[in-house]
Amino acid sequence: MRTLVLALAVASLSATPAFAAPCKDAKGKFMKCPEKKAAAPVRCKDAKGKFAKCGTPGAKPMK
Repeated sequence: MRTLVLALAVASLSATPAFAAPCKDAKGKFMKCPEKKAAAPVRCKDAKGKFAKCGTPGAKPMK
């Protein structure tokens, strides 16, 4: 029983830093992390240069 309580205590202490903000500014002070941008959708063009649905034959992703 004692080892179970000890194991739970260690597990709860190891999970605590996951809630802390990992972002720091240049001076080393904690700050709010910037929002992550959503990935831009992939667009494709066909051989003639017109927009086409990706996955169709001849369509290539734009760079």
